[in-house]
Amino acid sequence: MSNNINSGEVVYDDAGSTPTANDADQPSSRTLPVLDGSAINTAATAADGLGCHAGANEMLAAAKAAGKSETLDRYAADYPKGPHDQPQSMCPAFGSLRVGLRMRRTATILSGSACCVYGLTFTSHFYGARRTVGYVPFNSESLVTGQLFEDIRDAVFKMADPALYDAIVITNLCVPTASGVPLQLLPKEINGVRIIGIDVPGFGVPTHAEAKDVLAGAMLRYARTEAELGPVAAPRGGVSEKPTVTLVGEMFPVDPIGIAMMLEPMGLAAGPVVPTREWRELYAALDCVGVAAIHPFYTASYREFTAAGRPIVGSAPVGYDGTESWLESIGQMAGVSRDHIDAAKNKFLPMIKGALAKMPIKGRITMSGYEGSELLVARLLVESGADVRYVGTACPRTPYSEVDREWLAARGIHVQYRASLEQDLAALHEFTPDLAIGTTPVVQKAKELSIPSLYFTNLISARPLMGPAGAGSLATVVNAALGNKARFDTMTAFFEGVGTGFASGVWEDVPQDHPEFRDHYKRHLAKLAKARKAQEMV
Repeated sequence: MSNNINSGEVVYDDAGSTPTANDADQPSSRTLPVLDGSAINTAATAADGLGCHAGANEMLAAAKAAGKSETLDRYAADYPKGPHDQPQSMCPAFGSLRVGLRMRRTATILSGSACCVYGLTFTSHFYGARRTVGYVPFNSESLVTGQLFEDIRDAVFKMADPALYDAIVITNLCVPTASGVPLQLLPKEINGVRIIGIDVPGFGVPTHAEAKDVLAGAMLRYARTEAELGPVAAPRGGVSEKPTVTLVGEMFPVDPIGIAMMLEPMGLAAGPVVPTREWRELYAALDCVGVAAIHPFYTASYREFTAAGRPIVGSAPVGYDGTESWLESIGQMAGVSRDHIDAAKNKFLPMIKGALAKMPIKGRITMSGYEGSELLVARLLVESGADVRYVGTACPRTPYSEVDREWLAARGIHVQYRASLEQDLAALHEFTPDLAIGTTPVVQKAKELSIPSLYFTNLISARPLMGPAGAGSLATVVNAALGNKARFDTMTAFFEGVGTGFASGVWEDVPQDHPEFRDHYKRHLAKLAKARKAQEMV
């Protein structure tokens, strides 16, 4: 491997001052090679994708008619939906956007409706990205005439500076995808800068978690092709002397360190975490003895590792049972001797058992989330002594979570993949937990029912889960929340008699319900929807 680090590197904190598409001069014209031989239905692209107001089915049909069938069929296979439309989550493109924004020397360009781009960039800054996001605006005319693609191409050429970037990611949101904007016609590289074009429509990718996989998988595919063709850049810290295990899934920063410590007695080292923080880490991720599928939903990424001949182990070193079985599986995958596997177990399992016993959790808990680690957290809670009744995850069922599902099911715990908000709320009413861990609307509903609650993403995911560090890590926050039940009962008693629903607010007289008003308004809305549909068909 060769090691070539540019002195003008754009790092995480100063990327906001990096030139964007409007800051550079127009490059000289050059021939654009076609990367994908699939045919583009140019007639179908002469439409606006029905616009943001159209339903998911209509936009999906428009996208397929415009030449996106292969991409959307792949998404349908990789990320199968449940019995309902899709779980309630944020815009899926936020997931892929976050992956790109966290990578060094990587630029991001969004192609979508202005309102969507505003929301995504606002959210990215809210999460502390401090990174410029490129945007290619469009209107009906530029979309219909194909000018939008030309504008995207021009923006990419302007931004492709090898002194600043290793890669540029261009993301089609809903309307450009539905209109068939052919990002596959962009060049594979410009001036040595890699060009990655992806479609992340809300009607094709169910959750933001899986959108992370869309970009991570596309980058791994590109990097794997590069590695197969010849020498590639070495990791920033050099090549590991020990065989490495690549970790897949975003996790608390302490967890990879803890996993590395548990691998050390077996003569193994922890490799990069996918999604990676820079391009050269992709090569190191592929150059491993095996893969640990910490988060099970990275289907496209696992496909690339399989293509590279790398075995994959599901679950994670969570709790006593989880750590014991994971160390065994990893050791067997890597061909580690029995003595070394037992040495790792003997060193860490007693520490985990002691930590779990020291900080027990007592109480009935229901849990739901959309991060992909919900089953792992549930296992840790159960081993801590909690009475877990329901686990809902927005992610789909995959082979890499089967070990966790079977472990939970054997203890009578209901596991719901592709859980909807309605199913999560039904669990609240059925099991009447002492604590509800969930998404924002679940937490809100639990508080209305005087049930203590914790927001999964900010309060549970932001803690170590793996090995000795994870054992007992949840106990402090969970037990503190369980102790708030009396406070909720006091508040409920204090506000008893305050109106809710139609009776909420301040009234001089006793409020009266008027269901006829609601019926009239429903009919009015139905009439407006019917008129709008008729206008669209003209």
